[in-house]
Amino acid sequence: MRSTEGPDARGLAALILGASLLGFAAMLVRWAAPAGPLAVGFYRMAFALPFVAWLARGKARPATGPARLWAGIAGVCFVLDLWMWHTALRHTSAANATLLVTLAPIWVAVVSVLWLGAHLRRRFWAGVLLALAGALVLGLAKGARLGTGLGELLGALASLAYGAFTLALGRARRDLSAPEALFWVVLCCGVLFGALGWMRGEAFTGYPARAWWALLGLGLVVQVVAWWLITWGMGHVPTNMGAMGLMTQPVATVILGWLLLSESLRPMQGVGTLLVLAGIALCAFTPSQQEAR
Repeated sequence: MRSTEGPDARGLAALILGASLLGFAAMLVRWAAPAGPLAVGFYRMAFALPFVAWLARGKARPATGPARLWAGIAGVCFVLDLWMWHTALRHTSAANATLLVTLAPIWVAVVSVLWLGAHLRRRFWAGVLLALAGALVLGLAKGARLGTGLGELLGALASLAYGAFTLALGRARRDLSAPEALFWVVLCCGVLFGALGWMRGEAFTGYPARAWWALLGLGLVVQVVAWWLITWGMGHVPTNMGAMGLMTQPVATVILGWLLLSESLRPMQGVGTLLVLAGIALCAFTPSQQEAR
């Protein structure tokens, strides 16, 4: 059992910075076309693996098999999350799919209370609802509407996988250093993405130069830098707070789209951004009473 008077400021800052860098993922995936979703995932991990392995050298802690097993489970959940989210994009709008994935903090908070012994104050739940309201406003501003149902179902399932990934990564970080935990996650994801892509017959070659540069950016900026910051931060904040910090990603996606892709920024998006940031801030300054180890 550990007391959690509040999240470590450095851990929270690293988490939010890493989640902000995840905002590059959407545009890099777009630029990686014609690579398929599983091939994109494979090269994202393949380009990241040598750098992650270098970061992990000499950083290993004495750890039991279950710690690495949790990191592997996190990798499986991350593959399921990305696969279902990419598939959801074929059946519904990007706004709908992205909006539904932001349900992940709800699942993390519920599991933290029911199974991990966390006691979350009402102010924390108010912050969660405020941030989700902001995500809803962002989604509506980007065109989220009720679709046929299949894409929405896949988006909701992706949010469950993302929540499970957050919980498993938080559990792995109790016994593993950030670089070692990230190494096992990336290795597991790379193997699974490669095997699934091969079984489904996706092309792994024949891409234009722009696609290769985009895949390299996904591997280095998103998977190495962003996820190293997130993984390190997850070891210094409660798991439910970590899930809230990851909600910075859709805000960063809106801002980067405006700066780099000349996408219009609507007043509703500004309101949604402020609501998400206010919800995260409210959660950050609300200490949980205790969290079981």
